[in-house]
Amino acid sequence: MSIAHYRTPVGIARITEEDGFISSVYVLNEEVPMQAPETPLLETAVQQLDEYFTGKRQIFDFPIKQHGSEFQQKVWDCLLKIGYGKTISYAQQSKMLNDPLAIRAMASANGKNNLWVVVPCHRVIGSDGSLTGYGSGIWRKQWLLEHEANVLGIGQIKLF
Repeated sequence: MSIAHYRTPVGIARITEEDGFISSVYVLNEEVPMQAPETPLLETAVQQLDEYFTGKRQIFDFPIKQHGSEFQQKVWDCLLKIGYGKTISYAQQSKMLNDPLAIRAMASANGKNNLWVVVPCHRVIGSDGSLTGYGSGIWRKQWLLEHEANVLGIGQIKLF
């Protein structure tokens, strides 16, 4: 396992590589010593995160693999289908999974997503448009959605 740290506009991201895949990207709430990427894959991940935060990238294309149940994998795959600068509700996500009664389980799986920004769980919001349920902090969720809207030139968060 190899680790790198990258300073984002909303905190330091810890990026982990395991077995040729990026397995986690976490935003930290504290300062840590910066750790430069030691592998080509970590360098690519840092470069693509930098491109995302400077408005030059909307989709990440490095190999990812996070540990989780079959259901969690389906939920995370669904997140990858939400367009840049767009949002869906938890209810809409459960319908995309053809399981409209699984809203709580799906929201729990969203919360266990280990690939911050890369697998965009920040694009899932409450049915009433509220920015709920984000482990990295609601203020970061709002920042990410506003960043994407600004990059697209739409000026505000596009709800649903």
